[in-house]
Amino acid sequence: MTTPTPPGAPPASDKIDAAVLKIASVVVLGAIMSILDVTVVSVALPTFMQEFDATYATVAWTMTAYTLALAAVIPATGWAADRFGTKRLYMTALVLFVAGSVLCSMAWNIESLIAFRVIQGLGGGMLMPLGMTIMTRAAGPHRVGRVMAVLGIPMLLGPISGPILGGWLLESASWHWIFLINLPIGIIALIAAFVLLPADEPKPAESFDFIGMLLLSPGLALFLFGVSSISEGGGGITTKVAVSCSIGAALVAAFVYHALRRADHPLIDLRLFQNRNLTIAVLTSTLFAVAFMGAGLLFPSYFLQVRGETTLAAGLLLAPQGIGAMVTMPIAGNLVDRLGPGKIVMTGVTLMALGMGVFTQLGADTPYPLLLSALFVMGLGMGCTMMPIMTAAMATLTDQTIARGSTLMNIVQQVAGSIGTATMSVVLTNQMKASPEAGAVMATQHNPELAAQLPPSVIEQGMSAMADAFGNTFLVALVLLLLTFIPAFFLPRKPAVAPADGEAAPMMMH
Repeated sequence: MTTPTPPGAPPASDKIDAAVLKIASVVVLGAIMSILDVTVVSVALPTFMQEFDATYATVAWTMTAYTLALAAVIPATGWAADRFGTKRLYMTALVLFVAGSVLCSMAWNIESLIAFRVIQGLGGGMLMPLGMTIMTRAAGPHRVGRVMAVLGIPMLLGPISGPILGGWLLESASWHWIFLINLPIGIIALIAAFVLLPADEPKPAESFDFIGMLLLSPGLALFLFGVSSISEGGGGITTKVAVSCSIGAALVAAFVYHALRRADHPLIDLRLFQNRNLTIAVLTSTLFAVAFMGAGLLFPSYFLQVRGETTLAAGLLLAPQGIGAMVTMPIAGNLVDRLGPGKIVMTGVTLMALGMGVFTQLGADTPYPLLLSALFVMGLGMGCTMMPIMTAAMATLTDQTIARGSTLMNIVQQVAGSIGTATMSVVLTNQMKASPEAGAVMATQHNPELAAQLPPSVIEQGMSAMADAFGNTFLVALVLLLLTFIPAFFLPRKPAVAPADGEAAPMMMH
């Protein structure tokens, strides 16, 4: 809890002290595991198809099941953190995630792997919102920008380093190790959490919103299941998609009605939206996550499908993006605490738009130096964007609402990210279908005998058509990214002021 500064006393130090850095190291370890796991598994899907003799639609459930488990457990995290304490819950989440990882490595068929991924997702879903809560409480609002920059490292680098790590493990060891690698990291994180995290302060028990849980968790899971199933039908709205999305949206709408009517301790406190900064940050985060997560799906696919790179090479080609983010993220975190997030986020979105603009003009032989330079510029923008947006949401929350606010932001990012990847998958699928040449080449990419029968001119035309399809899809992502400017313009342009104990926060309290 933030301690008020006595009259006449010097202001609290703005430096990130050793105690906060130790807590940050624990949180980053957990975040690295949960975020890396998503991208590492994505490159192993072809291996799962061969290992378990399963179709792509079936093995894709190893990703979908994990995502649905995340969506199901995140809503209860805020209440559980208040009820049981963040340290205990964080250690429980680590144990659950590591146990699920070990079980995944022991899977004997695709069905067992999917089931164990659910266990893993239940632990992973709690790690990020809990980590944000722990770090915000430790640093205080006046330093939240810098500690969020630390937490942002795995959030931004996970999608980049995941394919590299996954490709290396698959080529040098076996698929079991993409899960077993979490065991030593998890043990270190668990010991560090026990030693370094501050002891939990007991709080009066709150009543748990069971009705809200029964509405929101299955509602989010069904909605995301429907969204993730769109690409299975070739981009069309199938019965499965329509029914799942409709029921899910209805349950979420029912939860909104219930949460606004419930006076005491709703599962997600929607009254937090009376905080102007949080509301603007949620809108900005939603548009940014749709564009960013959707585009993140396209980069490796272009290198794999159009340029014919291996999984490991495709992952390495994305490294400039991570390097750019590493350059600007600590600088942006420091500037946000001094200037506020508004100008920093606007600068970041501008850089990302410039970099993504290059990818709207993709060809089958676009020079790699140009693409790598564009990725680096995008990385510079990423470092100025994601965590400053989160800082704008978290900096004005009081100690009592931090857990609920971080839970809300994580739900928004999860839903927006799923919508982004589904949207870009549908657009790319339809673009590919619109070109007979692209379809002909795609049909031969996993069939060398059939590929040998195609004339070189047809292959050349097909690759060019595929590159055009990627370029047009990147154009959609760019438009969504440019829309982020609208809410980002209204983000705070002054540093956050920590509310003293007893002061009212700039929102209605629950």
